[in-house]
Amino acid sequence: MANMEPKKTAMPTQDADVRKNNFDEVALGYTEEMAVFESTRCLNCKNPRCVAGCPVNIHIPDFIAKITEKDYEGAYQIISLTSSLPAVCGRVCPQESQCEKNCVRGIKDEPVGIGRLERFVADYHREHNNTQAEKPVSNGHKVAIVGAGPSGLTCAGDLAKKGYEVTIFEALHEAGGVLMYGIPEFRLPKAIVKNEIEQLKGLGVKIITNFVVGRSDTVGALMEEDGFEAVFIGSGAGLPRFMNLPGENLKGVFSANEFLTRINLMKAYQPDANTPIYHPKKCVVVGGGNVAMDAARCARRLGAEVHIVYRRSMEELPARKEEVEHAQEEGIVFDLLNNPVEVLGDENGWVNQVRCIKMELGEPDESGRRRPVPIEGSEFEIDADCMIMAIGTSPNPLIRSTTEGLEANRKGCLVVDENLMTTKEGVYAGGDAVTGAATVISAMGAGKHAAASIDAYLSNK
Repeated sequence: MANMEPKKTAMPTQDADVRKNNFDEVALGYTEEMAVFESTRCLNCKNPRCVAGCPVNIHIPDFIAKITEKDYEGAYQIISLTSSLPAVCGRVCPQESQCEKNCVRGIKDEPVGIGRLERFVADYHREHNNTQAEKPVSNGHKVAIVGAGPSGLTCAGDLAKKGYEVTIFEALHEAGGVLMYGIPEFRLPKAIVKNEIEQLKGLGVKIITNFVVGRSDTVGALMEEDGFEAVFIGSGAGLPRFMNLPGENLKGVFSANEFLTRINLMKAYQPDANTPIYHPKKCVVVGGGNVAMDAARCARRLGAEVHIVYRRSMEELPARKEEVEHAQEEGIVFDLLNNPVEVLGDENGWVNQVRCIKMELGEPDESGRRRPVPIEGSEFEIDADCMIMAIGTSPNPLIRSTTEGLEANRKGCLVVDENLMTTKEGVYAGGDAVTGAATVISAMGAGKHAAASIDAYLSNK
């Protein structure tokens, strides 16, 4: 008989007044007792809708059943059948809009805490199991992966398990992509990302860093000169967007990409950082997604008073509910139904105010959300010595501009078919390079799909 407790087991967290002053992980994880209790809430449905909601199709009821039996390693092995990054997914996946959204328990009560259980299992395995993955016997085929982010790492892992000789080419000095440079330490500790990457290396995956495909070498050269029979492009969407506002080039205006990369990858928040970052006193963050929440919460930890300016209401806010709640607990101010129209500066060229206009919601647009409409004559100013633009990103044009036969759409995203093959024979792509900025788990799903397609393609050669 299932445990019919209506609410999912609460996640222990650092106290807000403490955590807003440090970069340690906010969520502390389930104890063994909590995990077992939460696992008994699962109904073990005959037709588990939760699995269909997972982009990498983790066998969710099966791994949860192992937790009820206290067979945590068995649970990990089930998750590992389809996911290469369980400790990452358990922390940053938007389960509320995927697996947990489909949970039958969620119809009347709160859904089972699937993500929290996945995190528990992955952490338990890391802390209690020292065995390294063994490299499978080579099948003689070579595949190149461009980008060591979620899609590239997933594609590499799935192919390596099938015996492919896989080499990842990463532009930055550390592998991990957005997991390393984008998501803050307090949401995703970098030691966990590195541990997951070491597991892939154990499968024989080679990772070459400081290698910019399109500059260091081209996709064509990798295939024609280096002998790679297929290439997967998982280079992400790292080109920041701006609003082209008057004053947007003032000192103190950052893209979220630059701000978060300096904080996360370069550890700019540390007192002895080689690449220190400006510590603002009053910061305005423009945007309402997870990146905006990450940037705002980082600025808060640098000591700033932080305002999030977003042109729609709380109901339309695209960020995860948990991240919004954490931001509010940490004292971040949400200036909703407002939009910046100008950045004002002082005599030294530094931002000192952000001029905004109030908005109201009109009819729904193509996204299904109500379109924000400016209210004439409602302009006002917010004092700020820092402004962070977190309004989205697009793929860098370098690879497509240096690869003959590679087509992109009007947004700069690579064009692929149903198998994720691009318009160039043997070259596949997935994740943000194809969809534009999206979630870690959707990028992983694309990497998994591409790996299966590459395997089918090379198996028939």
